[in-house]
Amino acid sequence: MSKVRLATVWMDGCSGCHMSLLDMDERLIDLMQHVDLVYSPLVDTKEYPENVDVVLIEGAVSSEEDVEKIHKIRHRSKLVVSLGDCAVTSNVPGMRNRFKIEDVEHRAYIENAQNNQHVPRSVIPKMLPHSRPVHEFVKVDLFVPGCPPEADTIFFTLSELVAGRMPDLTGKTYFGA
Repeated sequence: MSKVRLATVWMDGCSGCHMSLLDMDERLIDLMQHVDLVYSPLVDTKEYPENVDVVLIEGAVSSEEDVEKIHKIRHRSKLVVSLGDCAVTSNVPGMRNRFKIEDVEHRAYIENAQNNQHVPRSVIPKMLPHSRPVHEFVKVDLFVPGCPPEADTIFFTLSELVAGRMPDLTGKTYFGA
């Protein structure tokens, strides 16, 4: 039996969902018997690969770079999972949505900087006018809310997906902490 090709992606979020993934502790060892981790901020792969079976996406879509990446991910993945409230609703990244981009940049790079006060244009991707959940850009196959989702929920989700079943998350997920 071939292993499931798994990817995890960190968009505009805090990495809390990836921390919950790591909180599966020794269960990760059991899971890795059935999974090849082909892309993740936890490994050194630079380019999102072709033929990914399952991708867990953490974070909202907040920049032009995110838009390009999310379309590539959808095109190259069989099953897209929005993992956590930021991916599902834009949650914390969406808190900036009521402000103008120029005001957000000014606050971050001018007001809060003591040295080298300027808005970087060559390193930081151009922000979208609003931070948005993943499903507003691409088809999402499964939503796993939580801020972050508990390790048990992520383990259950992955175990079901690896077994070829769509998990029933009724009563297993919630929004917020």
